[in-house]
Amino acid sequence: MKNKLLFLSLMVILMTSCASPKKFVYLQDMKVGEKEAFNFKHEAIVHRDDRLSITVTCKSPELALPFNNQQGFVSVAADGQVESRSVTKEVGYRVDIDGNIVFPILGKIQLEGLTVSQASELIRNKIIEGNYINDPQVSIEFLNFKYSVLGAANAGVYSVEGDRVTLLEALAKAGDTKMNARVDQVLVIREVGNERVVYSHDLRSKEFFNSPAFYLQQNDVIYVVPKYRRTDTESRILQYISVFVSIATAASAVLWYTTR
Repeated sequence: MKNKLLFLSLMVILMTSCASPKKFVYLQDMKVGEKEAFNFKHEAIVHRDDRLSITVTCKSPELALPFNNQQGFVSVAADGQVESRSVTKEVGYRVDIDGNIVFPILGKIQLEGLTVSQASELIRNKIIEGNYINDPQVSIEFLNFKYSVLGAANAGVYSVEGDRVTLLEALAKAGDTKMNARVDQVLVIREVGNERVVYSHDLRSKEFFNSPAFYLQQNDVIYVVPKYRRTDTESRILQYISVFVSIATAASAVLWYTTR
């Protein structure tokens, strides 16, 4: 009887040590049907080296032409209708190292640190204040929104259309985290002004939804901390030895119990 209890205890210990830990499951504390508020008004912020597409429109197309990065012409039909034709250059406006762009007619404009809507409103107000157009509409889009992924994931630089991408979407585009990932230590490195800020996330908890880095910004770097370095051969060998010893011990226990 004692031998049987010893054998069962040994097998429980071995099975427990080899089982996959629960910590690899995402969002463990989120219940089915539970509602979570989210920031549906999130907007990307303009940074240095961003490349922006800026389009100005109004009721009179000929008035907006000088403000657009376009080549084209305006023609007047026999009935007096004004028609404009243009070919847009996709180079956009690059935000320089000081956070400025050089915009037609208006000259240098500081945009760094503004959201897309704030930047649009700023340009719109400058056009109105200069008495160029009474009712302009200004739209801005990112032409080079990208982020980087490193660590225990498919490393690379990824580009997205638009400017609204979440941390989960970014990891999904990178093929999810790998088997050796520390899902409780997913870092987002972000440049804020002249500083770098690191945000740490635990993907097992829904609390990371509230992180300032849940919605990515331009040029964010995602680093998925690995349990061991991919190039650390010694660590891998130790893991293989541990698995082999566990299997050998279990086999020995079975043989010992059957012979007894």
